[in-house]
Amino acid sequence: MLYNLHTHKKTELSNVLEVVNQYPNEFDGKLPYYSIGIHPWYINLDNLEDELNIIEDKLQLKNCLALGESGLDKRIEIPMDIQLQVFEKQLVFAKKHKKPVILHCVSAYQEVIEVKKRMQIETPMIIHGFSKNWQVAKSLLDNGFYLSFGKYLLRNSELSEVFEQVPNDRFFLETDRVEESIIEVYQKASDIKKISIEKQVEENFKTVFGLSPEI
Repeated sequence: MLYNLHTHKKTELSNVLEVVNQYPNEFDGKLPYYSIGIHPWYINLDNLEDELNIIEDKLQLKNCLALGESGLDKRIEIPMDIQLQVFEKQLVFAKKHKKPVILHCVSAYQEVIEVKKRMQIETPMIIHGFSKNWQVAKSLLDNGFYLSFGKYLLRNSELSEVFEQVPNDRFFLETDRVEESIIEVYQKASDIKKISIEKQVEENFKTVFGLSPEI
């Protein structure tokens, strides 16, 4: 079994468990496994309370594996104070229902670390689509975060050195929105780590999500 930590499109691969990203206003209850959250790009204060209610409702379902993607992004026009407000409201639900968090984070790593500490978030938090240097990676790892790798691992040779140094029990693999398959990501990760990637990711999945679902 392969595990895709974050994708926006379900495939029909029978040997892959996919955590499909969902937005509250476009919810599809037919997906086998999913995460749900308000992405910072799509914050709409007019609909905020309705969307938060949907998120809390769906987080309680067994096939909702995580809150997300949610997070902070310094490269968009939405003010950081509003982003923080929406992010923290969602984290309250993650704490309450003990669900891991899949994070979108752009140029706001210190802010995310600060929020984790201040809110005393103990549920696992995973930075999806990680693409930064070892200094950033180490800071996140030292503060208890997990890192998920996908398209940048395939396209940025320098990221291989970072991925190689990440402890084996602290990473996930994903496709996000790219055309490349999760199989290609697993192959690249295997070439770098030179370990049984399938077994390691499965163990990490069990550790973080507390179960080993079967399709």
